[in-house]
Amino acid sequence: MANTQQPTENPAPDPTPRREMLLKLLRVGGLSASAAAAALWLHSRSHRPQDEAPLTLARSFTVPADANLPEMVVAQGEDPRAMVRKALEGLGGIRRFISRGDVVVVKPNIAWDRTPEQAANTNPQSVAEMVRQCLDAGAKKVIVTDVSCNEPHRCFERSGIARAASDEGAQVVLPEDNLFRQVNLRGDVLGEWPVLEPFIAADKMINFPVAKSHSLTGVTLGMKNWYGILGGARNRLHQRIHESLADLADVMRPTLTLIDAYRVLIRNGPTGGSLADVLLKKTLIAGTDPVALDAYVAKAYWNLEPSQLRYLKLAQDRGLGRMDFEKVRTATVTA
Repeated sequence: MANTQQPTENPAPDPTPRREMLLKLLRVGGLSASAAAAALWLHSRSHRPQDEAPLTLARSFTVPADANLPEMVVAQGEDPRAMVRKALEGLGGIRRFISRGDVVVVKPNIAWDRTPEQAANTNPQSVAEMVRQCLDAGAKKVIVTDVSCNEPHRCFERSGIARAASDEGAQVVLPEDNLFRQVNLRGDVLGEWPVLEPFIAADKMINFPVAKSHSLTGVTLGMKNWYGILGGARNRLHQRIHESLADLADVMRPTLTLIDAYRVLIRNGPTGGSLADVLLKKTLIAGTDPVALDAYVAKAYWNLEPSQLRYLKLAQDRGLGRMDFEKVRTATVTA
């Protein structure tokens, strides 16, 4: 694990060199021995629905901020499980996020009938390690679930996530019709909507998407992954997709976000299919600022400026994080 240094009280006014150094980490796709040695600190489960009034989701899943810890950790290495462990260590350890008795939901992307090599779903070994870490921290239950786009049984099986998570002790929940509850999301675009029940009853929420391109938003990363809490005709939301993403991010304020970039679906996302569209980057980005994480990954792999992703600006305006990722406290580690 890399050594970290505290930020100076008087940082250099120009963040550009720091920004370029961070971006280089993802673009190269592997840490050199010297880069790994130096960390960067940057400023700054099932009830049938009842005929009753819609529920509301009015609480955050976040944990308190700690100015002595990084807000983002970039982990690189050969082993997806080891990268999860190292990233959590860099953020202060799993017990900063998970307490004994917690019911934890881990929300990977399990949307598509694809194999791990096609990079349309989150890496199963990374998900399995996240489950193990939560249980080791004393979680009462860890639920792994998603609302798939393709047939759920096929997606959960072929992605490898159902088996890997179950083997580590997770309760794997498929999106059965009787598990949805009507919720008033109170958003600018999102009003009453069917939400999968585990996302309503959790104590802690771990968002674990995979980095992919997307035809409408340019990329699908952490915030876009929240579409997977919803039932119903989600394609209706595409007409105002940026506003709906900001609404979801405002409701689902996660305990922790991890973006799987072991394999990156660089083109033809979000479904993919061709291995020619996949880049092997062997990277994991984790942190407590979901806006900064999305902005960083979008810039590093697709050269998209945060200003090109309108949902990021909407989320920042709601106080959900900051777009200028180069100004968040960041550490790099190797596994």
